[in-house]
Amino acid sequence: MEIRNFSAKERAKRYEQLTSERHDVLVVGGGITGAGIALDASSRGMKTAVLEMQDFAAGTSSRSTKLVHGGLRYLKQFEVALVAEVGKERAIVYENGPHVTTPEQMLLPMHKGGTFGPFSTSIGLMVYDFLAGVKRAERRMMLKPNEVIKKAPLVKKDDLVGGGYYVEYRTDDARLTIEVAKEAANHGALLMNYAKVTGLIYENGKVAGVHVEDQIDGATYDVYAKKIINATGPWVDELREEDNSKKGKQLRLTKGIHLVIDQSKFPLKQAIYFDTPDGRMVFAIPRGNKAYVGTTDTFFDKNKAHPRMTTEDRDYILDAIHYMFPDVHVTADDVESSWAGIRPLIYEEGKDPSEISRKDEIWQSDSGLITIAGGKLTGYRKMSETVVDLVAKLLKEEEGVVYLASRTKHMPMSGGHVGGSKGFKDFLEKKTKELQNHGLDANHAEELVRLYGSNIDRVIERMDSNAYDLPEVVYAQLIYGIEEESVVRAIDFLIRRTGAMFFDIDFVRQYKDGVLRCMADVFKWSDERLKEEREEVEKEIEIAVVPVTVES
Repeated sequence: MEIRNFSAKERAKRYEQLTSERHDVLVVGGGITGAGIALDASSRGMKTAVLEMQDFAAGTSSRSTKLVHGGLRYLKQFEVALVAEVGKERAIVYENGPHVTTPEQMLLPMHKGGTFGPFSTSIGLMVYDFLAGVKRAERRMMLKPNEVIKKAPLVKKDDLVGGGYYVEYRTDDARLTIEVAKEAANHGALLMNYAKVTGLIYENGKVAGVHVEDQIDGATYDVYAKKIINATGPWVDELREEDNSKKGKQLRLTKGIHLVIDQSKFPLKQAIYFDTPDGRMVFAIPRGNKAYVGTTDTFFDKNKAHPRMTTEDRDYILDAIHYMFPDVHVTADDVESSWAGIRPLIYEEGKDPSEISRKDEIWQSDSGLITIAGGKLTGYRKMSETVVDLVAKLLKEEEGVVYLASRTKHMPMSGGHVGGSKGFKDFLEKKTKELQNHGLDANHAEELVRLYGSNIDRVIERMDSNAYDLPEVVYAQLIYGIEEESVVRAIDFLIRRTGAMFFDIDFVRQYKDGVLRCMADVFKWSDERLKEEREEVEKEIEIAVVPVTVES
């Protein structure tokens, strides 16, 4: 199925549509929350627009731990309702997008004197299973020390008293966001990346629109809507300030970082969730032939658009690896890539970053600006439903228009039209074989099917060229990305549409020149623009690989 309203070649046409009518709802922010709101609203019949100043998912939504997880840690803070809601939501996300969401058995090793003891862990996981409505086959098991070592031979054996074994869901957060955005576009939503909101427009004291500046060509536009939603994540308070409504609760930003290490240096076969001596919780997760480890949780007040791994962050994670996996002798030189991400949390006085609630909240200002803040990746669909319920209620009161109830609970996202998790197994097998007939090895073929899901045929049908020194499949991915996934800049493709910058940085180094040349031809870039794009790619490689001593 061709994705409508989402080609990077048709930005001018989309701006024309954006400015030619008053929308029912305009979302500022194109992360997972903005994309989720767009899908919920457009599928109810609302005229919907989304404006994102960077690329879709460029902020928090491509820089998480890449888990659609149930929030086991929040049981410690007695966030019972939160655990119940997000635990159930992760199963919904899995069924709606089984290509970008995979069940992952998680091992929680327990050591004498650690945060988790056998009794409290057993009770906690049992409560977790109950609250989250976990399927019988995926319910927790308690393991003896020898069983822990069998599943994870690298884990610290000294003072090991057992382990908890339960299911989480691994995801590709940026792909999840883009698939939800594409599905919204298929329902008629107009979504634009690199469209920066520079100011709010008021009519009779009520917010009625926004001034927009295109970040590619500098053109300016005004976009009007009946309801405007601030879903800008770390930038939520800036828009509230513009609206003169930054009162009461505010955001506190925290930073998390993750390191990527090759399996040859860190042969991790089992996902582990462990506590460090200072009481922080860290994930170590295998992904293909890599392992990634994170996160730190520290308050952050520096560059929100480009958070960096510092040497202190890197060394903290390396120390955590050495603590839990004493036979693994990784060094700073073994770190292939990294990413840093900002979490916008609702500030609570006197709490440490890891203790602040992940609950979402909705605020409405005197001008009518609706703000959604906080929340977790896992809960994006429910958060979106709640916000659009409010919009529907307000539009009914003000205009007498009645909209449908939310339809997203059982609505596949783009790429997820495979018959749910059961149907995906057969689909994956069939399409993997098809791709192998195109000369791809089994692992690469499966990876591509998981990347694109039911849209894989749209990629395959573009595999008829071997231009720009790119393999056929990479060329096909790039053209598909431009024409149906709003790839505007080279880094959109290399970071967020493929995940290569984080999990296959050699791919980036090998194919970046071909990607740049191809995009320069497609978009008729000037030499100056091509130079800027090349510099941007080199800068992102440096950010992923080279830590800074102090962030600016």
